[in-house]
Amino acid sequence: MEVVLKYFSDFTPAQLQQFQQLESVYKEWNEKINVISRKDIDSLYEKHVLHSLAIAAVFNFQPGTQICDLGTGGGFPGIPLAIFFPEVQFHLTDSINKKLKVVNEVASAIGLKNVTTQHTRTEQIVNRKFDFVVSRAVAPLKDLWKWSVPILKAKGQGKPATAFDEPFYGGLICLKGGDLAEEVKESGLSPVVWEIDQLFTEDFYKEKFVMAVKR
Repeated sequence: MEVVLKYFSDFTPAQLQQFQQLESVYKEWNEKINVISRKDIDSLYEKHVLHSLAIAAVFNFQPGTQICDLGTGGGFPGIPLAIFFPEVQFHLTDSINKKLKVVNEVASAIGLKNVTTQHTRTEQIVNRKFDFVVSRAVAPLKDLWKWSVPILKAKGQGKPATAFDEPFYGGLICLKGGDLAEEVKESGLSPVVWEIDQLFTEDFYKEKFVMAVKR
């Protein structure tokens, strides 16, 4: 938890409690349903929670914003972001139902009221539109964008976020790692990229990025 407080400190007592509870709840449920590798569970806050919050270090979402977490896995980045932005609605999706079982149990245990889940592939979501889609390295950028476009609100209809004083009117925000040149080239897109090791100094964040594609 200390590594989170190293970079973020403006939490309410309720938020602090929720973040602190994550370790025990995830450890309990990870024993039953493995959603985090055994070697990473002891680094939960550095490798999962703070990594998810890299999005919060770049983007400020307005109250009432609706965000879909595409392929959430064990709840990242959706769960930490939902704690950070309690007035933003997060819809966490995954094609593997047992992972969502853990997500639902974690959200319930820490009292998150702004999280819903859906067992589905993103391309099967109908009759719902979101201001933003977030994701953590579940697929190449070109695929993430292809799946995101149908569920994003039309340009100008969503609630804009602020990214380093720049208004960002909806789109895809993803956490990526490694050499992204070929992936970006294949996508045909022009994403905005922030280096996470410029935000957080831990070695884990070298060659990790927040990447965003505007709607």
